[in-house]
Amino acid sequence: MKGYVVCVYKNITNEEKLKEYAIKARAAVEKFKGKFLIRGGRSTSNEGEKSPRTVVIEFSSYDDAKNFYKSIEYQHAHSILKGYADRQHQTIEGV
Repeated sequence: MKGYVVCVYKNITNEEKLKEYAIKARAAVEKFKGKFLIRGGRSTSNEGEKSPRTVVIEFSSYDDAKNFYKSIEYQHAHSILKGYADRQHQTIEGV
């Protein structure tokens, strides 16, 4: 079964740090052969609070998605956002 990384941002306080993070994170996604399904874009909040950004990445398996998150490459990218973004980040098995 495929694996997905779903990241829903609650707030972003530094757009420049987000851009720096995105470059490094994209390289990690590519290394683990992930595919961006959603990366920002227009959105409508039907229930709950509106998120400034949502990202969904598809991987060939749940284990690949978990390994991506735990990788040195992604953890380096992740550290760039520390203190500049609040978000919910999940790894989910598909159906």
